[in-house]
Amino acid sequence: MEDRTRVHVFVNGDLPGEEFCTAVAAKADEQGVTGWVRAMNDGRVEAVLEGPRDEVYRVVGLCRAGPSGARVSSVQVDREPPKNEKTFKIKR
Repeated sequence: MEDRTRVHVFVNGDLPGEEFCTAVAAKADEQGVTGWVRAMNDGRVEAVLEGPRDEVYRVVGLCRAGPSGARVSSVQVDREPPKNEKTFKIKR
């Protein structure tokens, strides 16, 4: 049985929003993680990631490191009950 996890992530820092979201979406797709990501009006990036625990935390690792050009200052990760998301999308 797979250990399914869902986390709600807020990333703070000097973030190129669209590029950051695209990188998170690509990593989520690569890892088989579902959920969504969006650039917030206040400069943060918000994401919900769901899937097998190890794969979800690989995407969280990208959020902590940031893609090229991003300077991440903090990442808040809150666990939530899984909701069986089916896809991953970038919210605009």
